Order: sequence, then structure tokens, then C-alpha cells
Amino acid sequence: MAKVLLVNPSYEASYGGSKASIVNPFFPTLGLATIAATAKQNGHQVEILDLCWRPYDYKFIQSSIKKSMPDIVGIHATTPLMNQLKDISLIAKDISKSIRVVGGGPHPTALPLETMQESMLDIICTGEADFTFADLCDGGDLSKVQGIYFRDGDQIHSTGVRQVVEDINELPMPAWELYPPGDYNRISKLIARNPPVATVEFSRGCVYLCDFCASKMTMARGYRKKSPERCAEEVKYMHSLGFREFWLADDIFTSDQNWAYEVSEAIVKTGVDVKWTCSNGIRVESANKDLFKMMKKAGCYRVSFGFESGNDDVLKSFGKGGRATVKEGRRAVREAQKAGIEVNGFFLLGLTGDTEETMKDTIEFARSLAPMDLLKFGIAIAFPGTDMFNKYAAKGLVKSYNWDDYFVYTNQDMFAHENLSYATIQNYMQKAYRRAITFNPRFALQRLYRAIATGELLNEIYYAIKFFTNPVSAKIESNYYGKDRWPVYDFKSNPPQKLPYLELKSNKS
Repeated sequence: MAKVLLVNPSYEASYGGSKASIVNPFFPTLGLATIAATAKQNGHQVEILDLCWRPYDYKFIQSSIKKSMPDIVGIHATTPLMNQLKDISLIAKDISKSIRVVGGGPHPTALPLETMQESMLDIICTGEADFTFADLCDGGDLSKVQGIYFRDGDQIHSTGVRQVVEDINELPMPAWELYPPGDYNRISKLIARNPPVATVEFSRGCVYLCDFCASKMTMARGYRKKSPERCAEEVKYMHSLGFREFWLADDIFTSDQNWAYEVSEAIVKTGVDVKWTCSNGIRVESANKDLFKMMKKAGCYRVSFGFESGNDDVLKSFGKGGRATVKEGRRAVREAQKAGIEVNGFFLLGLTGDTEETMKDTIEFARSLAPMDLLKFGIAIAFPGTDMFNKYAAKGLVKSYNWDDYFVYTNQDMFAHENLSYATIQNYMQKAYRRAITFNPRFALQRLYRAIATGELLNEIYYAIKFFTNPVSAKIESNYYGKDRWPVYDFKSNPPQKLPYLELKSNKS
């Protein structure tokens, strides 16, 4: 039996001191809960150290590893958290060379060889690691564990791609029991009505090809759904542990409207009093008033739409076009609000195909939508694993490989956009907040109405003050343990190589 400590890095630096920091998403990381579940199912002892709501403190991490003295330390990393992964891998190895340090998540999957060479990791689990990680914990010959990169002296070996889990009903219940619910009451009341909040997935994958999204690297191109009964059982289990709200992590939950309706019905039948939101952003063309009414009956109080742009040509240029149009975006807001559901909108500036005129379109589109409950603007960042990043890297246009610069509120000039200077994009970010939020009377009245209706007026005033006083972009530096001893990889001389997207077997047949 292996003793395992799983680590989720701090989110503080990712959100910085920006306006968006007032909605920091403090909730249990689902990826660690799923691999913990399969490891526990195989008889291993697992703990989770979740740093999401803490500042990065290497002394705390160091003492936590020493206290646990695990056989395996597993670290999850998106790109903005990658430097923390590097630091934590060094901390673990300095404590004991016998600790096996494993990395996983979107960034190590997108850049596995590079990640091995700029960290002290022994192993990387690529793609969906539900069963890969459990196999590692079981021990044995690493060359026979499919889906990993591992270090053997100075050599790095790959065991190839592991096929994704076709039937996700086979997975055990996520190990939410490893997360103390009380730790997650810190989440902003702007984005969570009934904390503590957990993240839940009812389906995996996406069939669309937006060039700024890397989900196909980890979850494959395709779509897999849990049965409505299994979804309802997960809600009951999560609620029994003390979580009173969940955020649905699915990329395209409402695309199969009949199934989404049946899932909502199954949740209603449980009799569990739970609130939930579609927080990841659903596609606008899938908006359906009857479905939204059933979702509301099941406890859903907010849907987020990935509008991205207010220009149809830009939507087509980065791969989201077709039925996901500006017109459909307006209809989607109306359909949700008719059903009594709050609406959150996600918008990006500096997308592929963007110009100053199209960014103006996006800002005016956001301002003109029927009074929204929440709006969120970000800069389109080319994260490793995305087609956008691959194009920039192939042309030598990536200016920064410092992973701390990679967050959607960054103030760093990282790419040479085809049409825009970075200063111009930053300027339009300022305009977006002023035009669509700060000086938008319809938005202000909607927020005031919501605050009075929900009894959250004092909270609303508190967050409004923080919003007005925080800058649009601001960086918080992490106090690292051994930055001067991190292995260095020369990205300028050896630009990252594009890896193929995963495909479901069912897609190929």
C-alpha cells in the first residue's frame, strides 16, 4: 500500500490583485478527487493538500510533506500553476530522494518532455489519469504503465498514449471526503449563493475546436455522459459530506438537451436541497427555456455563457462559429432569464482575428445584453496545448516562457498578435470594464436588484468597493523555495512540439 499526498497549488498569483480577484474560485479540485478515488479503491492511503485559497508558502508545503512523509507526492498543474509545480517538486526531493514525485494536469499533458526537463518530477501522467495514477501507486515496472513519461537516470521515456475512459459510469465516486467543507466557505458570495461549493462533472469532453481551448489534450475530442441516475447519486453523496452547492464542470452540458433534462429530473427526485450553477460556460445555441425551467427546479440558479466575442467573423475565425452567433447569444440570455435563472457572461479580448473594431463590437455587445448578473472580461492567452499556442510557437512569436505570466488578467506582453499590439489589447480591457460594468446603469441596477432580493446588499457594497479600487491587471509574486535551482529548459532554441489531440475510439469507428 502506498502513502500518497496530492497537492493543488495556490490560486493567488493566478488572479493577482486584479478586479477579477473578487471572484476567486475556491472549491475542491475535481481532478485530484477523481484520481484519489481510484487510488483509494486500490487500497492506497491518500491525503489532499489544497492550497487554492492560501498564498503560496513554501515553508507550509515543506512542513506538510515532512508531516505526511508520503511515498508519492502528486502535483496538479494548469499553466499558471506550473512554476509552483517546479518548486514543490524540488521541495519534495530535498526532503527525501525516495519520494516519488508525479505531475499531471493540462500543462504537463501539453508539454510532457519540457515539463520533465524543467522540474524535478520523476513521472508525468498525461491525459485522463484516473486509472493511470492508481496503476502507479500499485508499483511495479513503469514501462508497463500506459500513459506516462518517466525518468530513468538521464533518460526520459514515454509509454505512449492511454485511451480515455469511454464509459465514465465505471469511475468510482470522486473522493470529495478528502476535502474539509469548511475550508471552502471563503468563496465570494458574488459567485456562490450557498457555500461550501464542490465541483461536479456529469459529462466529459467537447466536440468543438476553439483555438484557445486545450480540453482535447486531456479529455479527447468527443463526448461521454454519465447516466442521469449516476449523476443524481453523486449529488446525494456530495451533499451528504456537507457541500451545499456544486459547480458543474462540463464543457457542453446542455448540448444534449434530452439528457440534460433527464439529469435535472433525477436530481429533483433525490429530494436533496442543493444549489448549482453551470460555471464553465455553456454554448449559446443550446439555450432552451423548457430545459432551463427543469434545471431551475433541480436547484440551478445561474448559467454562464461563453460569448467570447461580439463579432460573428471572429467567432468563426477561432473555431466557435456556425450556430454560436451573436444573435444566438442574445436569445440565450432571454431564454435563461425567462426561466428565472441568473446569467453570467464570459468575454475575451485579443482573440484570433480580433481588431480594434471587433473588440469594440465585443464591448458594446456585452453592454447591450439584457441586464446581466455578472460579466467577466479576460485577455485571450495562448496556453500550451491549444492551437493558438502552437501557431505562435511555430512562428517564433512566443515572447515569454515564464509560466507565472500566463493568466487571463496578465499585464505581460507575451505574444505578437497578428493585428494588435499588447498595449492596445490592455487599453481595450480598461475600456471594457468601464463601458460594460463601471458606467453601465443597466448592469448597476441589476446588481442592486439582485443584492436586495437575496439579502446580500452589504456584501455587494463590500465587493463593489474592491472592484473599483483594484486594477484591471495586477501581478502577485510568489515567494518560491528554490527558484535559482530549478532546472532550465531552453524554449527559444527548442520550441515546443505540437502533440495530437486525443480521439475517442467511438469517433474513429
